[in-house]
Amino acid sequence: MSEEINRPNRVALEIRKTLMEILQRETKDPRLEKVNITECKVSKDLSIATVYFTLIGVNEQEAAAQDAIAALAKAKGFFRTEIGKRMHLRLTPEIRFFYDTVAENASHIEDLIFKALYQKQ
Repeated sequence: MSEEINRPNRVALEIRKTLMEILQRETKDPRLEKVNITECKVSKDLSIATVYFTLIGVNEQEAAAQDAIAALAKAKGFFRTEIGKRMHLRLTPEIRFFYDTVAENASHIEDLIFKALYQKQ
């Protein structure tokens, strides 16, 4: 079976979509206004969903990320209940949130490459 079409990947895509809908339409916490879900991975037994997020338009990333993690942790039960209702899963996965630093790391690497290229000239 192809990696793209197996059940954990399909469930992960649907969880990501559902979480984005909930964040956009139903959450009232201002700490979650700038949260963007970048990726979701679900374990093979569908018991754990690891959700990665970034913050859009925030200057102080680290402080805002900690606030967002606290808000997401507080709302974790609500998210899990809503996912269970909307997706009709027999067992709803436990949700774990992590701040996604890939974009920041990529930007830093690009800056280093840019400096290295133009310092040689």
